[in-house]
Amino acid sequence: MAHLMSTSCSIEISSSYRPCGQPLNQDRTVLPNSFTIKTSKSPFKRLVSKGHRAGRSCVVLATAAPVSKEVSANPRSGSDRSPNDSSKPQRVMVIGGDGYCGWATALHLSNKGYEVAIVDSLVRRLFDHQLGLDSLTPISSIHNRLRCWKAISGKTIELYIGDICDFEFLSETFNSFEPDAVVHFGEQRSAPYSMIDRSRAVFTQKNNVIGTLNVLFAIKEFREECHLVKLGTMGEYGTPNIDIEEGYITISHNGRTDTLPYPKQASSFYHLSKVHDSNNIAFTCKAWGIRATDLNQGVVYGVKTDETSMHEQLCNRLDYDGVFGTALNRFCVQAAVGHPLTVYGKGGQTRGYLDIRDTVQCVELAIANPAKPGEFRVFNQFTEQFSVNELAALVTKAGQKLGLDVQTISVPNPRVEAEEHYYNAKHTKLIELGLKPHLLSDSLLDSLLNFAIEFKDRVDTKQIMPSVSWKKIGVKPQTVPAN
Repeated sequence: MAHLMSTSCSIEISSSYRPCGQPLNQDRTVLPNSFTIKTSKSPFKRLVSKGHRAGRSCVVLATAAPVSKEVSANPRSGSDRSPNDSSKPQRVMVIGGDGYCGWATALHLSNKGYEVAIVDSLVRRLFDHQLGLDSLTPISSIHNRLRCWKAISGKTIELYIGDICDFEFLSETFNSFEPDAVVHFGEQRSAPYSMIDRSRAVFTQKNNVIGTLNVLFAIKEFREECHLVKLGTMGEYGTPNIDIEEGYITISHNGRTDTLPYPKQASSFYHLSKVHDSNNIAFTCKAWGIRATDLNQGVVYGVKTDETSMHEQLCNRLDYDGVFGTALNRFCVQAAVGHPLTVYGKGGQTRGYLDIRDTVQCVELAIANPAKPGEFRVFNQFTEQFSVNELAALVTKAGQKLGLDVQTISVPNPRVEAEEHYYNAKHTKLIELGLKPHLLSDSLLDSLLNFAIEFKDRVDTKQIMPSVSWKKIGVKPQTVPAN
């Protein structure tokens, strides 16, 4: 593969900003009178597939200079507090801000008065092209998304395009934006993707673990007061036959007592990468005095937030396929197109779930109430527990009210996991900070089903059935063929 060479540059929206819907040129470049291009003196390097390196990469600031904001008198929001200057809005870097959780979070924080920058390599969009997948919802390019947000809200979100595994790029980004908090979503987040073949397993661990290590070193080197808010996963804990605590457990053994990190039982190479992240973050908090909050998130469902509902170009992605789709979202899409709900095995697998509107709430609460220097906090980020069978029953009932004939089938479980087990996870810390949960109600299920029905013509039914097997993973690269 040829090396890709480009001049390192920054792009800023000029005062002649165009409204939502303004198209790009046919070559996918921005219209010349919408952007000003400035050549940077710093060449950046980034990783590309199969180990090739581009000579330079591009930092894109798809915004105008930060607009002035009125400072709220309410310190609870956190948007008016900075570790160094309480008179300025907090500057929050959202790594992975083009993804499912990241996009919703970036808009939410911007809307709340934070100064926000998105850092993203846009690799998630590449995964879809590689695997022949697509979001249920049509999603605009990141540049059009940010133009639209600027036009609607008047607020600026900066954009840095590059790979955080390239420390030179990340260093320049930290020095340019100077974040007070970093929200780190920028990881390969699919367990099935990490189990496709050896190369995807290696990519997942390298991307996730090295990327997070680079973020930790960047905080130490350039922004030591910066608060890291890291997206973890409830999957780190596995399904132990005891209650799951929030990060730590107090144990008495042979007459002695200690509080230790809760044991981890990861169930995929993806989940293992999250365990490695947690250990690295805990160590650097202890050794370097970094302040960090690990949000062990459950399974997220839904697509709409207040901000993503403002315009069609702000719409979030919704994955329904067997690689990136999550259980409830998949079930709603399956019901909408008349495909039987695909319950893996016995269906007793129980997990914590939360609405995407609560994801953005939790992140804001963590930023507004930061960890202390040297503190590694762990919050279990979910609002309710359901088994797969319970979710299927809820979707079936809601679908029948809409006149849908919803059936359920049991399919062989492609994963290696307990299909019937005890599960009771604690999740009180975010509630204590002020989380107001959006619980899974009939009206919410009705809304999600209607949303799936609206876009059902975009569903590729060949992508619904699972095609990745935990036991069959091998060295040979796989293409995940459609069924």
